Amino acid sequence: MLTLKVAQEIIHAALKEAERRRLKPLAIVVLDSRGSVKASASQDGTSLLREKVAHGKAFGALGLGLGSRAIFNRAQEQPYFVSAVNAIAGGSLVPVPGGVLIKDHGGETLGAVGISGDASDNDEACAVIAIKATSLQPDAG
Repeated sequence: MLTLKVAQEIIHAALKEAERRRLKPLAIVVLDSRGSVKASASQDGTSLLREKVAHGKAFGALGLGLGSRAIFNRAQEQPYFVSAVNAIAGGSLVPVPGGVLIKDHGGETLGAVGISGDASDNDEACAVIAIKATSLQPDAG
């Protein structure tokens, strides 16, 4: 189970990494395995829709059981499939890197983290580093 404490640790570690990299302001959303928001944060200066984009990255990863980088790649190979899945999801899936599954050491999915605000590769890197900082396993796809 993904606890509130661990979700907050993920957010803290992601913000620390973003500061180290001098990234643009980020929004971070951590979802539990049910898809419920466990914790979220938006840095000062984050644009209005960033939290929704971060949520969409995490939600898509969790919903499809794939890191959002894999969904991004699949969208290029099978655009109609990803478009159909996004329609089923009510348009809430964001198929770009930055949505990373959170797994335990046995491979069980505990939740997902989505980050938005800088380049997608930087968003994803912060998510991966943050998950590793809690001794859990990231799956970016």
